Amino acid sequence: MSDARVDRETARAEEIAAEQRYLNVLYGKLDDLRAETTQRLKATLRDSGGPPQARTERDISTRMYTDKLTQLSAVEHGMCFGRLDLDSGETFRVGRLGLFDEDNEYEPLLLDWRAPAARPFYLATAAARDGVHRRRHLKTSWRKVLDYEDEVLDLDAAEQGSDLGLAGEATLLARLDARRTGQMQDIVSTIQAEQDRIIRAGMNGVLVVQGGPGTGKTAVALHRAAYLLYTFREQLSKRGVLVVGPNPTFLHYIGQVLPSLGETGVLLSTVGGLYPGITATAVESARTAEIKGRAGMTDVLTAAVRDRQQVPRDHVEVTFDREPLFLKRKDATAARTRARRTRRPHNLARRVFQDEMYRSLTLQVGERLGLDLLDRRDLDEINAELRADPAVSTALDALWPEMTPQRLLDELLSSPERLATATAKVLGVGADERDALLRAAGEPWTPADVPLLDELAELLGEDDAAARAEQERQEREELAYAQGVLHIMEQDEEIADEERLRVSDVLDAELLAERFRTRSDLSAAERAAEDRTWTFGHVIVDEAQELSEMAWRVLMRRCPSRSMTLVGDVAQTGALSGTSSWDEVLSPYVQDRWKLAELTVNYRTPAEIMDVAAEVLSDMDTELEPPQSVRTTGNPPWSQQIAPEDLVSELPQVVSEELAEVADGRLAVLMPPELLAEIGPRLAESLPEAVVGTRPDDLESPVVLLTVDEAKGLEFDAVLLVRPEAVAEESDRGLNDLYVALTRSTQRLGIVHCDDLPPSLARSFE
Repeated sequence: MSDARVDRETARAEEIAAEQRYLNVLYGKLDDLRAETTQRLKATLRDSGGPPQARTERDISTRMYTDKLTQLSAVEHGMCFGRLDLDSGETFRVGRLGLFDEDNEYEPLLLDWRAPAARPFYLATAAARDGVHRRRHLKTSWRKVLDYEDEVLDLDAAEQGSDLGLAGEATLLARLDARRTGQMQDIVSTIQAEQDRIIRAGMNGVLVVQGGPGTGKTAVALHRAAYLLYTFREQLSKRGVLVVGPNPTFLHYIGQVLPSLGETGVLLSTVGGLYPGITATAVESARTAEIKGRAGMTDVLTAAVRDRQQVPRDHVEVTFDREPLFLKRKDATAARTRARRTRRPHNLARRVFQDEMYRSLTLQVGERLGLDLLDRRDLDEINAELRADPAVSTALDALWPEMTPQRLLDELLSSPERLATATAKVLGVGADERDALLRAAGEPWTPADVPLLDELAELLGEDDAAARAEQERQEREELAYAQGVLHIMEQDEEIADEERLRVSDVLDAELLAERFRTRSDLSAAERAAEDRTWTFGHVIVDEAQELSEMAWRVLMRRCPSRSMTLVGDVAQTGALSGTSSWDEVLSPYVQDRWKLAELTVNYRTPAEIMDVAAEVLSDMDTELEPPQSVRTTGNPPWSQQIAPEDLVSELPQVVSEELAEVADGRLAVLMPPELLAEIGPRLAESLPEAVVGTRPDDLESPVVLLTVDEAKGLEFDAVLLVRPEAVAEESDRGLNDLYVALTRSTQRLGIVHCDDLPPSLARSFE
């Protein structure tokens, strides 16, 4: 070994040792914080009893310390991943959280990656150094420094990165080549410049992030959530952040990213999970889901609600006090008109209708007894007796019933007559569509039902008069308690100086009661999950191109401020109710007041596979260009034809051979839904490593069998696509689904077909 090489390796070992010493200091600080927080948590848990307000304070403290411990544990792996050496001679380390030296005027020991001072770590280039002399990427394994990569940002230095301008190219490519684990990993140590600009964009308004497969859209969206919570903590901690994904499997896949970034207060949900108390996991046809997703369904639901506001053909007879009473058509029509003119939701307008009808019935009874003999008190007593009479209330309920969204929608979709009435004047809903919507009463809810239920909740409203009265009673009790607390505090004060401030000078009983009332041991995300009417400080939607028009209405209600980040790729729209134009879905809500950002670099899909996918993209009705891949693997995609009758017997061997090529990795076998239902269980029986991917944990299996829709947003070491010809022909957006399927792999792609390949694929395998 030459002396020069020995010197280089010795110098490198010394640098690693120096980084290890600094890392030891950081982890020592982390351990001190953990121990201090644990002690405070234990002390809080020991402090039991006391009045309700004291218990509330204890619950809040317990949650705060528990969340802090969760954060400290989450950021422990890879806590420090970079270093900035500035022209000024200063050196800063960059990591997952901020740490400061209390003994040295709170000098930063570690910069939080979201802090403004850390931004040059992601944006500095040789052409725009921003005062950075050198950027160092650390490779660590828990608390041990393994290696590092230096970038000297000097225009006279050797070429930096690749022709794509990658920062920390060696570190990035090593990360991209790593085996998948079944859960998405954060990219905090390898964020690239175009990603960083989106992550740190302002919070106001709607930001659309359009990016092809593998460009890191999901990772950018999640890191943006963490950045916004860090930068706008006070604002967002009250209202929370909602992250919407396409399905529960996807949510499980991304579930560890935000905790690894130190954020646990984000609500992850599908659109189907945004209605508390409803489990919407049933499956229906793509056409039925598309019909339910049309904006015209708002007119259908409005008509269905009005259809439940009836008047008699002539009259309805009821017995009251052993005498007949008549609910007359004229009276009911007038009461209904007055109730509708209030423009209140159905259940709230119902009280107006009933008040009018009880007034009419009271007069009817009064006329029988002789109105000239009755005073106002007599009439009020008659009215009260009518309201307490079961027969009368049952008759009025039949005319204008109190409805829940679940009851109304179930009765609508299971009744050909009600459905025909509700759709009679709605364009685009004919007999075929009604047949597709019909279902048996009591069937489980599907994801496409949830936007309909949410719309009905708005149309119906909830008569919460009793609940509000109870809340007002509790608030009066809390105010009285707060007044007592202030009185005791002032009695205990030692007023030695007349100018000394008294408690009442800075705090009154109303403020004290409000303080205890508004603080809760539940996080904003937990409270939001239980409250359909909750509005969020910011909403992030992944795979946003898949949302129906009705789903957009749900999300816009959840975010009236329109502070939203929408990520997706209109070239990957597979749902029939999805969109091919961002302007089309956003114009009804924000007109042209939205911003577009694009991601153009493909970090996931190697060039060999992307060349195949690009052929499919070229046959689609879109002007989008395929993203540029940053790497090659030397593994060309392959195809194999198997006769349909031999598919079940031969496919296990093909899967086994492909799995052997990605040892310790993850292989996804993608196929059309009908084929998966037919042969999936038999394949899983013949392949011990394989599971049919219907549960979130299945992604951690070596082999998972999925439909293309279930694989959307996910990535695997290898993909085996079975019967792409059926995928392409399955719907009007079959090529979109094919494009999605081809771009899920980070290493290898195999195709098994029974009939001729689609033309765009055939060109790649000629």
